[in-house]
Amino acid sequence: MSRMSRRGALVCTAATTALLTVAAPVYAEGPDAAAPAVSQVTNPGTEPGPNDQLPATEEEVVNTAPPTVPEETDLVEDPSPEALPETDQPKDWGSGARYCGAMTAVYKPKSKGAQYHQGVGPTNSNYNGTSRTARTTFTSEVSGEVGVSVSAGLKTSVNFLISKTEVQWNLNLSTKITAKLGNQISVDTPPHRTTNGKYGVYRLKTTGVSYIVYSNCYMSPEQTITSYIPMRRGWYLWED
Repeated sequence: MSRMSRRGALVCTAATTALLTVAAPVYAEGPDAAAPAVSQVTNPGTEPGPNDQLPATEEEVVNTAPPTVPEETDLVEDPSPEALPETDQPKDWGSGARYCGAMTAVYKPKSKGAQYHQGVGPTNSNYNGTSRTARTTFTSEVSGEVGVSVSAGLKTSVNFLISKTEVQWNLNLSTKITAKLGNQISVDTPPHRTTNGKYGVYRLKTTGVSYIVYSNCYMSPEQTITSYIPMRRGWYLWED
């Protein structure tokens, strides 16, 4: 995905809910995307929250296409763990059998992917019909909460999956993040072009495996798990 860098000002306003338009940072989204650099300014008495992880530079990334949508078709929002089998030992105890303790569900993270933007509310757009560059400002106007999406087959809880992922790559992740009302962003719109913006939450794509270890040390087949875990609030901008 190609992107253009443009200087812009970011303003975060205090509120308890989230609105939509173009404002805060625009992080990597979709495969092979990198986190852009964005400057931020807060209103008096406000500070970025723990889920507003912004680089302290003065550039802002404007993408050339809308946010990439996850390709998986079996994703479930905040799923409950699958029930453990009623039968503990899937195979007979042999003469050389060992005891591995109570039957246990396991999740192991394997790979860390890109960040995908999940928008909250409608897309904001501004067309510049003049022959000069114009300044566009978007303000978030819709509250919304974004949680974890996981593919089928997870044997453990979502909290366990997140904790293992955080330890594996030294990350700070959340089960849910609320996009907040009143967040603003300003960006230049070239002549005869349209700037679009969505406010929402960036989620990290990861893959891992989940399985069961029985008390006689036999293991169930591994199930590949794809998850999208909330990382931070932010804007996604693109031009057409």
